[in-house]
Amino acid sequence: MGEVRMRITRRAALGATAGALFLPGLAEAAAPLPLPLPPAPPGAAGAAAGTGLDAMSPLGPVPTVARYAILVDYNTGATLLDKNADVPNPPSSMTKLMTIYLTFQALKAGRIKLDTPFLVSKRAWRKGGSKMFVPLGQGVSVADLIRGVFVDSGNDAAIVLAQGIGGTEAHFVAMMNQEAKKLGLTRSHFMNPTGWPAPGHVMSVRDIATLCAAIIRDFPEYYHFAHDRVFTFSHITQRNRQPLVMNGMADGLKTGHTNAGGYGLASSSITSGGRRIILVLNGLPTWNSRIREGIRLTRWGLANFVDVVVAAPAQVLAQAPVWLGTVKSVGLVAARPLEVTVPHGWRKTARIAVDFTSPVPAPVRRGAVLGRLIVSGPGVPAAEVPLLAAADVPRLGLAGRALAVATHFVTGN
Repeated sequence: MGEVRMRITRRAALGATAGALFLPGLAEAAAPLPLPLPPAPPGAAGAAAGTGLDAMSPLGPVPTVARYAILVDYNTGATLLDKNADVPNPPSSMTKLMTIYLTFQALKAGRIKLDTPFLVSKRAWRKGGSKMFVPLGQGVSVADLIRGVFVDSGNDAAIVLAQGIGGTEAHFVAMMNQEAKKLGLTRSHFMNPTGWPAPGHVMSVRDIATLCAAIIRDFPEYYHFAHDRVFTFSHITQRNRQPLVMNGMADGLKTGHTNAGGYGLASSSITSGGRRIILVLNGLPTWNSRIREGIRLTRWGLANFVDVVVAAPAQVLAQAPVWLGTVKSVGLVAARPLEVTVPHGWRKTARIAVDFTSPVPAPVRRGAVLGRLIVSGPGVPAAEVPLLAAADVPRLGLAGRALAVATHFVTGN
C-alpha cells in the first residue's frame, strides 16, 4: 500500500492561545510580582563599569562586588546569574559542606548514628580559627558536631568528624576528593576538611552550588541541621554566621572567610509555593557586603523569575495523525516532565515547537519516539525533549488499508 507523508512543525508563542492549543494545563508556579534589581552596594556599579565585573543573567548584566557568583534554580537547574562561576578559588569554610555531605552519607548508610560519640584529638582541640570548643580527650556526639559545623563553623568540629568517619584526616580528605568526582565537582580539590588555606585547595562557586543541591536532594532527613540559628555547647552560646538563615530568608547553608578567599556565602531560599534557589558568592570584600549582596541577589532571584511546567507526566501535548491505523491519531507525551525557569513576562518572548512527521505510519508502539518538544526564546533556557507515542495503534487489516487508501485518493483525507 502507498503512503502519503509530510513533515509538520507546529510552533506558537507560549501564550494563552498556545496553552489552549498545544499545552492544556500549562502551569505557572506561584511567584511574587517582578521587582527591579535593588540598588547595588556603594561603588559596585562604578567598579563594574568597563571592567567586566558584572554578573551575567537572562535579564542582562547585574553589578555585584562579589568576585565569584552564581544563582541557580534548584527545581530546574537553570543558571540565573553567573560571574566567574567556573573559576576555582579558595572556598574557605564552605569546604565544610563536603564534610557535612560525607557525614550525612555515613548516617544514611547506617555506619554511624546521631548519638555516636567521636573522640576529640589533640589536633582537633588545638585547631585555630572559628571553633565549637570541643573538650580534649572526650566524646562528642555526631549531632552536636554537625551543629558545631553549621552554626559555629567550627574547624575543631570538622576535624573530629573527619577523623571519626575516615579514621584519619588524610583518608577523609581522600574520601572528599573521591566524592567530588562522583558529584561532578570538576573544579574542586580538597586538602583538608575545614577550608583552612592550603595550596591547591579550591572550589568553583558552581561546584559549591551543586554540592548544596546534593545535600538538599540526598539528605532531606538531615537538612534541618542547616536551619539552626543558635547552638549552645559547653556553656558557650554561638549564633549562626549565615546572615540569611538568621533573618529568615534562607533555610541554610554556610558562610566562609579567609584572607585569600574573601567573604563567602552559600544560601538556599524557598518560597511558599515550593520554588527554591541556591545562591553562592565568594570574594566579597567585607562582612557587611556579604550580608547586603546575599539579601539583594536573593530578593532579585525570587522576584524576577518563575518556574513554568511545560510538560507534566503523561500529559498529551498534541495529536499526531496515524496513517493506516485502527484509530486516526495518537497522543504525544514528553519523554520526561519539563519545567523551565523563565523571567516574568515570559509569555511575550517564549516559543514552543511541537515537531513531528505526519502522518505517522501504523503500527505505532507505545513509547516510540515520534517527534520533539522544543522550547526557546529570549531569556528562556533552550530545552528539547523527545515526544513519545502515548498508546499502541495497530495497523488496519488488508481490507481496511485498501479502503483507507481509496478514500484518501478520492477525498484527500
